[in-house]
Amino acid sequence: MPTSSPTPTSPPAGEAAPPSARLTGRDRLVLIVLLVAQFMLAVDFSILNVALPAIGDGLGFPLSRLQWIATSFALSAAGFTLLLGRIGDLVGRRRIFLAGLALLGAASLAGGLATTPEVLIAARVAQGLATAAVTPAGLALLTTAFPEGPLRQRALGLNGALMSAGFTSGAVLGGVLTDLLSWRWAFLVNVPVALAVLLIAPAVLHESRPARRPRLDVPGALTVTLGLLGVVYGLTQAGEHGWSHPATLLGLAAGAVLLIAFWCVEGRAAEPLVPLPVLRRPSVAWGNVLGVLAFLTETSLVYLLTLYMQRTLGFSALAAGVSFAVLGLGTVTGGVLAARVIARSSLGATLVAGGLLQAVFTGVLLLLGESPAWMGLLLPATFFGGVGNMLVIVGFMVTATSGLPDGEQGLATGLATMSQQIGITMGTPVMSAVVTAGTAGAVTAGAVLHGVTLAIAVNAALVLLGVVIAAAFLRGRRA
Repeated sequence: MPTSSPTPTSPPAGEAAPPSARLTGRDRLVLIVLLVAQFMLAVDFSILNVALPAIGDGLGFPLSRLQWIATSFALSAAGFTLLLGRIGDLVGRRRIFLAGLALLGAASLAGGLATTPEVLIAARVAQGLATAAVTPAGLALLTTAFPEGPLRQRALGLNGALMSAGFTSGAVLGGVLTDLLSWRWAFLVNVPVALAVLLIAPAVLHESRPARRPRLDVPGALTVTLGLLGVVYGLTQAGEHGWSHPATLLGLAAGAVLLIAFWCVEGRAAEPLVPLPVLRRPSVAWGNVLGVLAFLTETSLVYLLTLYMQRTLGFSALAAGVSFAVLGLGTVTGGVLAARVIARSSLGATLVAGGLLQAVFTGVLLLLGESPAWMGLLLPATFFGGVGNMLVIVGFMVTATSGLPDGEQGLATGLATMSQQIGITMGTPVMSAVVTAGTAGAVTAGAVLHGVTLAIAVNAALVLLGVVIAAAFLRGRRA
């Protein structure tokens, strides 16, 4: 009996065809454009850390003001993310994405050519604003370009992997550029990348905005932006002066009052910046708490291990930076695996499994000693910890952006980006305070190791807190 090839069946009348699980050629172009932009922004978070002493010498920055090179960026990046994410919903995400990239290129050029501290700080503020515009807009373009399901999970996995890899590789790139060329190239490297994305993006990215353009909630925008600025300022002052310093307490208190005012404003606004029902969704609320913890723990671990390798083992800044390539490889591996793990289990199971993996291999670092031979433990621990952390980050991104209409994706990705940037900003001052308490003012290799070990224990405890939250509130969620 002859056989015939099966013919595809059409969906019943009135039902939409299921989305393809394969990337088309255009899908790949969209993904490349968005991922290159997000990787570049992630690199910017850390690329100047190694270069700070050279910048201080080159521009005559006093030592007490060097931290403002990082603080000015963090203030504008975290403070304006939610506002600019919502503006992208209203005026068009592609428009905000392109405008932000243009600002990033111009600010990077200005920073690379700066001859005074004031110009360089202004360039960093502009870079932070560009990050606050491009990151949520890019994520919203990504989530609206790929439907919920395997394709979006795969895209978010790759995005998360490259963002985390960009953060860890920024230290390596900053050290290499500063040693071989000049600290100015830590800024100038952005210019050709931004220009290339600006030339290609208009041809491959479709505009995305709601059919009806609501009014901007000005009172909500002012209170949340100023509140976030206060919180981030307080956190950065804690890292410099300690948690009991008046500037720390004033910043955190003012930020808290303004954020409470924002909650009250949103409850009464006709067209709120952040509708309270969205914030009350468990996936949004608890997903973003997990996001803060995921970025806080992994980025602060980079800081702790930098202290360990330089102050205890005596490594150079460049050697310590290169060592984090193993962590970057782990995050890329986790990002590639995340979509498959989610598809075969559930979001809740992925969050719990990733958190447990990260917690175990963070805990292993408590065994570190004063001999360079301990790098044989540190490198594989950071690799597998990075895999676990990326499973959590991708799970958080999928959780926090699922179940919402396309018109609210800018809001959802703005919240997710804000959580990311607050976590990154909080990590170093929190762990720095723990290290300081653990060293009791001593600067010997053994004292630094004791302080770092104490902070690693706190880090692992925060990872386990995320596991408890995922198991308690997000356990049953599926992709």
